[in-house]
Amino acid sequence: MPAYTDATATYTKRFEAVLAYIDANLEGDLSVDALSRIANFSMFHFHRQFVAYVGVPVARYVQLMRLRRAARRLASQASCSVLDAALDAGFDSPEAFSRAFKRAFGTAPSAFRRHPTWQFWSASFIVPYLSRKLTMQVQIVDFAETRVAALEHRGPPGLVNASARKFIDWRIQSGQSPVASSRTFGIPHGNPDTVPAEAFRFEICAEIDEPVAPNDYGVRERVIPGGRCAVIRHTGSTDHIGETIYPIFRDWLPSSGEELRDQPLFFHYLSVFPETPLDQWQTDIYLPLLSSRRSDG
Repeated sequence: MPAYTDATATYTKRFEAVLAYIDANLEGDLSVDALSRIANFSMFHFHRQFVAYVGVPVARYVQLMRLRRAARRLASQASCSVLDAALDAGFDSPEAFSRAFKRAFGTAPSAFRRHPTWQFWSASFIVPYLSRKLTMQVQIVDFAETRVAALEHRGPPGLVNASARKFIDWRIQSGQSPVASSRTFGIPHGNPDTVPAEAFRFEICAEIDEPVAPNDYGVRERVIPGGRCAVIRHTGSTDHIGETIYPIFRDWLPSSGEELRDQPLFFHYLSVFPETPLDQWQTDIYLPLLSSRRSDG
């Protein structure tokens, strides 16, 4: 068994090196030949090994990583034109780039620039190797029942930030839940990838130790129930949190022996913006579980 474990770890380490190399060299030579040398695998077998490990062909993976980089530039840099993004992603023309972008993101580059929507990406492109990492990082904890002040957002997911700003104003005005000493949570009611935008609900919450005073913000008191939870940490912008959530349901849960409680998952935000850059944000995702593992007997 140790020999098998060591071999598996070595195999994984070699592919991790390949994927890290791709991320760091999107402008460079990312041919099968070049990548097989990075992995120290035979060029004749490397592509089959890559597809088996990652889940998509080399060329498709590289294109998707370049498209994601282009999407980030479009969303964050006003000076980046669609032509700039196309050339940056390795396309010869804006037309070819737009077609590939729409396949990956479900919208045209110009529309994405105006209204960045990362949910489609998170739902449609999950690299299997991420799931293997996540499985190793899932923890089972006992979450203590927590009183919170909550502001419910109703409507398109893209407008949650506007509701969050309103909630921040309440925190500052009321002084009932200081950011520095009170935990901050988010509770999505429904999947933003599948629920109609107008029906989406999301509660923005903050820990309290006294009743919520009457207010004009629409903030009310509620309780996040206690109990066993599976917890996984997401690092990076919450725009991409689906990339962490989907593998838990798809890969970890079926083999875990656990059953979910009839309660929405929730987020515990560990970082504060802008003090912490978005790409370094940390968010713990809690999946409420039944009090004991299911039995096959």
